[in-house]
Amino acid sequence: MAFQSSWFNSKGYFQGIFWMVMMCFVSNLNDILTKFVGIRLPGAEVAFFRFFFSTLVLLPFMIARGKGSFVTPYAGTHFIRALLLVLAIAPWCYGVAALPLTIATTIGFTTPFFILPLARIFLKEQVGWQRWAATIFGFIGILVIVHPSGDAFNPMVLALVASTVMFASLDIINKKLLIEDESLLSMLFFSALGTAVLGLIPATLVWQTPTLQELFFLLLLGGGGANLILFCVLKAYAATDVSAIQPFRYFEFILSSIFGLVIFHEFPTISTLLGAGIIIPATLYITLYETRKQKKKAVRDELELKKAA
Repeated sequence: MAFQSSWFNSKGYFQGIFWMVMMCFVSNLNDILTKFVGIRLPGAEVAFFRFFFSTLVLLPFMIARGKGSFVTPYAGTHFIRALLLVLAIAPWCYGVAALPLTIATTIGFTTPFFILPLARIFLKEQVGWQRWAATIFGFIGILVIVHPSGDAFNPMVLALVASTVMFASLDIINKKLLIEDESLLSMLFFSALGTAVLGLIPATLVWQTPTLQELFFLLLLGGGGANLILFCVLKAYAATDVSAIQPFRYFEFILSSIFGLVIFHEFPTISTLLGAGIIIPATLYITLYETRKQKKKAVRDELELKKAA
């Protein structure tokens, strides 16, 4: 047991792959649970319960750290993050419930494309032609999947796109308002608490009393889903280089295809497969390009420090 435990906590390429694949499983499980409860419950209510149960799960850990853990000087930052989470999760729940899992998974891959123009506007970051080219290809992939002029166009796909824009905005806010001296537990707790409080208002407007089975699924979704995803991602990135394991992130598309077919009898359409064939290489390119860019910058900074010394 000690050997097995040490393997999972050790650094290495295969450990990184393991945790990235686990992230894909947990992310797919989240979407499956969201789709199950979203059959009857409104997306706004699903979003509320997700963060309500997440708050309850994190509460004992906050209590164990003492009363001081409930005091934060960053209430305004947490409020902004909670507001963006409400605006992101609610439409995502509606979209996942109404559309095949493969579409939701593929649209979820497009967050980096929306981050690019937002970073240019709000963070004043310089954007090279490589990132613009990959972004343009990504948006073409979105159009292929959405297929707005076709007879089979489902307007609920716009809910997924809107949700992705909100998630990208959240990433920008996180970078703009980076809290270096706030613990990860505190950030998770205050985000969950704020999102639950803000999400209660729209949830009450469309309230449907959940069954015991739905409450159980919602508990699984809120109690472990989002936190487990973050845990797996952090473990993967701690084990090995981000660029080395990034391709395995797209294993999630394969899983969503399998689960969608087996559980919900969904088969990916030609437009979804074509769109994924454009989006996945484009997002992978952006990730690899940014990783190499950061490594080169780190090397330059190290050389400059040596020269200065």
